[in-house]
Amino acid sequence: MRILNLSSYQFATLDKTAEWRPLVLARCHELDLRGTILLAPEGINLFVAGEEGNVRAFMDYINHDPLFEGKFATLRFKESVSETRPFNRMLVRLKREIITMKKPAIRPEEGRAPSVAPATLKAWLDRGHDDAGRPVVMLDTRNAFEIDVGTFEHALDYRIHKFSEFPAVIEANRADLEGKTVVSFCTGGIRCEKAAIHMKEVGIENVYQLEGGILKYFEEVGGAHYHGDCFVFDQRTALNPHLEPTGTVQCFACRAVVTPAEQASPLYVAGTSCPACHPARAQDGAAAGEAAATA
Repeated sequence: MRILNLSSYQFATLDKTAEWRPLVLARCHELDLRGTILLAPEGINLFVAGEEGNVRAFMDYINHDPLFEGKFATLRFKESVSETRPFNRMLVRLKREIITMKKPAIRPEEGRAPSVAPATLKAWLDRGHDDAGRPVVMLDTRNAFEIDVGTFEHALDYRIHKFSEFPAVIEANRADLEGKTVVSFCTGGIRCEKAAIHMKEVGIENVYQLEGGILKYFEEVGGAHYHGDCFVFDQRTALNPHLEPTGTVQCFACRAVVTPAEQASPLYVAGTSCPACHPARAQDGAAAGEAAATA
């Protein structure tokens, strides 16, 4: 069976999310889709998967059904295929923000930050500067464990653990960005769009977001200037630049990312432990600490 995986988001002021929720969920069940859709006053964020014909029908529903009053008429989608569905169930949730920054004054629909297309970004990175001759700084807006799976070469990585930390991190590291062209990026575009708008609002000039995020970059130009894979929040765990699952998994116990090589370790027990959390590692660490203390 060919499974089509769909992701998209759009910032738009929504005031009928509670009314829409059961209707959207019912339509997804009719189409036998699985995944997660977030509805918030600031917009929609969705990840769904199913048989290709049903997913295409869902795309038409979101773009054209009168229920949505044209709010999502321009919603664009990122696609990938897989042999199985990477979700177990279908959820439609109401949230305060579709991506939490705890900066409610940010309204991307009132003016998006400038974006750079994947092909243009690749050209900049090939040359080492943008069209105006400014050095390009890649700023990863994702969480640290996602970045560990893969990122752009020489990207700034501030080791954030949740996106709400981003404003404070930028304030503390403004010197890294001044006088340069800053390209914020994330998995699919939603975090880097909010991040770019925040940076513009606090006075950082020459800020762009990577249009469509890493996944769109992979789709259009491949893995040039990118090292590793891209973490995704579903059962595939990570995709390579060909948008194929890589065999990387997440540990059921501690949620650490476990590569295929690490899965060969005797400390990896599927559903129980991995090299990052296995009791034997903790014991070894304690023994090493005792040895150091008595040396």
